[in-house]
Amino acid sequence: MGVHSVTSLVVSFLLFFSASSESNDGTLRVGLKKLKLDPNNRLATRFGSKQEKAFRSSLKEFRSNDKNAGDADIVALKNYLDAQYYGEIAIGTPPQKFTVIFDTGSSNLWVPSGKCYFSLSCFFHSKYKSSRSSTYKESGKRAAIHYGSGSIAGFFSYDAVTVGDLVVKTQEFIEATSEPGLTFLVAKFDGLLGLGFQEISVGNATPVWYAYNMLKQGLIKKPVFSFWLNRDTKSEEGGELVFGGVDPKHFKGEHTYVPVTRRGYWQFDMGEVLIAGKSTGYCENGCSAIADSGTSLLAGPTAVIAMINKAIGASGVVSQQCKTVVDQYGQSILDLLLAKAQPKHICSQIGLCTFDGTHGVSMGIESVVDKESTKSSSGLRDAGCAPCEMAVVWIQSQLMQNMTQKRIVNYINDICERMPSPNGESAVDCSQLCKMPTVSFTIGGKVFDLAPEEYVLKIGEGPVAQCISGFTALDLPPPRGPLWILGDVFMGRYHTVFHFGNEQVGFAEAA
Repeated sequence: MGVHSVTSLVVSFLLFFSASSESNDGTLRVGLKKLKLDPNNRLATRFGSKQEKAFRSSLKEFRSNDKNAGDADIVALKNYLDAQYYGEIAIGTPPQKFTVIFDTGSSNLWVPSGKCYFSLSCFFHSKYKSSRSSTYKESGKRAAIHYGSGSIAGFFSYDAVTVGDLVVKTQEFIEATSEPGLTFLVAKFDGLLGLGFQEISVGNATPVWYAYNMLKQGLIKKPVFSFWLNRDTKSEEGGELVFGGVDPKHFKGEHTYVPVTRRGYWQFDMGEVLIAGKSTGYCENGCSAIADSGTSLLAGPTAVIAMINKAIGASGVVSQQCKTVVDQYGQSILDLLLAKAQPKHICSQIGLCTFDGTHGVSMGIESVVDKESTKSSSGLRDAGCAPCEMAVVWIQSQLMQNMTQKRIVNYINDICERMPSPNGESAVDCSQLCKMPTVSFTIGGKVFDLAPEEYVLKIGEGPVAQCISGFTALDLPPPRGPLWILGDVFMGRYHTVFHFGNEQVGFAEAA
């Protein structure tokens, strides 16, 4: 994660808590208020960047819950500085107020501690002071969570947590005593309230919203919560988070529900991704996706994001590795596909990847065994595996559209010159919105469309307006990946229901 005022990605809104009410139907409605930012105060997504690599090296430190360690990489997907939806909670008796992100992509509650003495960030945010709460209980367990370029460390405590008018008793949460770096110093929030499953909770702490807490204590009637994110830039109303049910005023028609396929994230199976109604071919056999309120953009595999960004005219960066692979092996890949070779085997057949039975693996592994003798040859193979696999996807999509060989070669060469930027930003021409295609996602057999005005983030008005693609690249390796993250860009168009009781996620057109 990083924040750079000149080069960072624009945030469309910051949304703060405005009001909450407990209705007589067993639900709690948390209202959200939005504050528009100017182009000079922008925050960035850094998927696929050096920060993500740095995070992966720190994963082993994060895995405090060993039996669920495989799910710990959830935080690699997170850039909380880029999240838009905030609310207010309180901890303790009497209540101490904090601004937090309501995040379906993580599971812990944490706020700065009054015992945070040496992190500058703590002096710019509200701090929890246990000595001022009559309901505080000591835990003693240590805690640490590592993000891309930021982290928090501290210890667990128990206290009453107030969300709107509801008070969850004896809730376990993290008091952060260390928030190093600039990441949390410049953040507009104090802490985070996770709405994911307990399987990815650090220290195996029970999430605030769990049936064991809110439902078991009789605070809500149904094990459900739902998001309505208002994307109308002219409206003062930011949105609504409802615990215990849904608000029928905020969606049209019926929800399409899909089962949660892996507890931890709100993860489900997704079908094909379409550009202007035409299949990209990447998810023909299915993909995994998560609905994530803590991510403002829509993230997916580089191969498809590159296709989308080309179709919408987004800027990108030239990949010499990609151009080298296409130049040397493009025709061979095309010939093998025309000969009906298995797509997942092609890159191993031409010597750029090995194949482990499910996916390509870099041939660069060989260079570890004999660095000197294979240094030059393995260098290209090591760098060429991923571009080769992307080229297979691109050529397949063009063959499905019956394109000529010449047009296919030109198409993949053009994509190599428009690869998603490593810092996550891809600018688009605001004047070309009306010419951009619809991008669609198939979920539960239903096609969910996103129009250009919904997937392009527009900052400012008139001649100074700036537009950024709402799509960013994220390559998460198997077995967890490949994975799509449907963030606020998607959830803004579609009202989203998270049903803990039935372990389902549901989408309906937002009203």
